[in-house]
Amino acid sequence: MSTDYYALLGVSRDATPEDIKKAYRRLARELHPDVNPDPEHQDRFKQVTAAYEVLSDPEKRQMYDLGGDPLGGGRGGFGAGGFDFGDIMDAFFGGAAQRGPRTRARRGQDALIRIQVDLSDAVFGSSRDLTVDTAVACDACQASGMAQGSSLQTCAMCKGRGELQQMQRSFLGQVMTARPCPACQGFGTTIPHPCTECSGDGRVRTRRTLTVQVPPGVDTGTRIQLTGEGEVGPHGGPAGDLFIEVVVRPHDLFERRGDELHCVVTLPMTAAALGTSLQLQTLDGPVDVEIRPGTQSGESVTVRGHGAARLRSSGRGDMHVHLSVQTPTGLDPAQEDLLRQLAGLRDEATVQVSQGTATASGGLFSRLKDAFSSR
Repeated sequence: MSTDYYALLGVSRDATPEDIKKAYRRLARELHPDVNPDPEHQDRFKQVTAAYEVLSDPEKRQMYDLGGDPLGGGRGGFGAGGFDFGDIMDAFFGGAAQRGPRTRARRGQDALIRIQVDLSDAVFGSSRDLTVDTAVACDACQASGMAQGSSLQTCAMCKGRGELQQMQRSFLGQVMTARPCPACQGFGTTIPHPCTECSGDGRVRTRRTLTVQVPPGVDTGTRIQLTGEGEVGPHGGPAGDLFIEVVVRPHDLFERRGDELHCVVTLPMTAAALGTSLQLQTLDGPVDVEIRPGTQSGESVTVRGHGAARLRSSGRGDMHVHLSVQTPTGLDPAQEDLLRQLAGLRDEATVQVSQGTATASGGLFSRLKDAFSSR
């Protein structure tokens, strides 16, 4: 190469990308046309910019270090007749290992379907029938892609090799390169009479129904892999996989966090003060929950083993019942009198305020925020 890009930037040949960037910025500030408008500095600024364009790009820098011209046009841009740099890589790093005709049969594509399930189905598992549009093997040609009674023909252009070879000159000497045959797309054969049902692809689109088992413990974002249930590959190639992504619908009563369920129950003030027994609805059915006397808003009761199932594990999480104590409203005179008597008996006729931060009190709102904010 007649131009030494490293010398233009004033860096060594083993300079790091950061060194190259710093050198270019320094020279750009010095040579920019807005700073030095004379033609000599403008020409050097263009050369420095070209040097930075090459040396800041790993592929172009590698090409330049091997003696090529990354800015000379073409795919590889070598000066010796536009020789393709990719051809050298193919010749020296395994391109020949993939030569020869390739098979028409290829693996089919994977497919992704999203389904919505109720919370109870996510907790206990369920079975779903899905109707999917997919590619299946063509029955008319038995996935061969050929019309009945016809056969493959050897490609006239590549003589069945599936590739065309060409001798090219480079700075390394003569190099033999090979590219897939454009007439047969590298298969070595052609289909003179394609199947009219599949147009020579060996597969057709159809709708089919399959049953999906949703395991217990799935959550929104969980993917279920069904091996071999995706699209069939061209010309009888193996089928891809079908992935089922689960989306759990919101529930009217419960919020889910991992394998735990949370709900909020509102208690009358008298029940919270005296204690009571509640019958609560769970995903398993009704259960009895004991509320101790003196319960405060924001406290919670844990019901063991009534949460969500643990995916790919045994056991279930817990259900947490968050309690909210309701202050009575719309009192009649008799009820107000009874409350005043109670306040007098408890020496609460004059309110003594205990003031603090919202989080320090551990009240209802802070506890519910902790329960539901991170899921």
